[in-house]
Amino acid sequence: MPSKKDEVLTYNGKMLLRKGNEIYYGSPESKYMVLFKITGTEKFQDLDLATNVIIELRTNEAEKSQLIRQAERDNLYKAFDIGFYWLDDALANY
Repeated sequence: MPSKKDEVLTYNGKMLLRKGNEIYYGSPESKYMVLFKITGTEKFQDLDLATNVIIELRTNEAEKSQLIRQAERDNLYKAFDIGFYWLDDALANY
């Protein structure tokens, strides 16, 4: 059984990776990826809920990554909805 450290979260066959308040979505070999930046949170019981998220569709070129599209949403669900669509659309039209 893989350890917790070895597990990778995926959605629709693409990796979801969180680093602090940033969530990266996409495949390492793809031309594009989506970056979700959580810029605001609100406490709900013992959880921190995202109240402001910036969505960026970017080229997947490490240090040379270029911004293609950007938007802002008031929760993670809405941000994922648009970000997942943007990535699928960009990869289909590439």
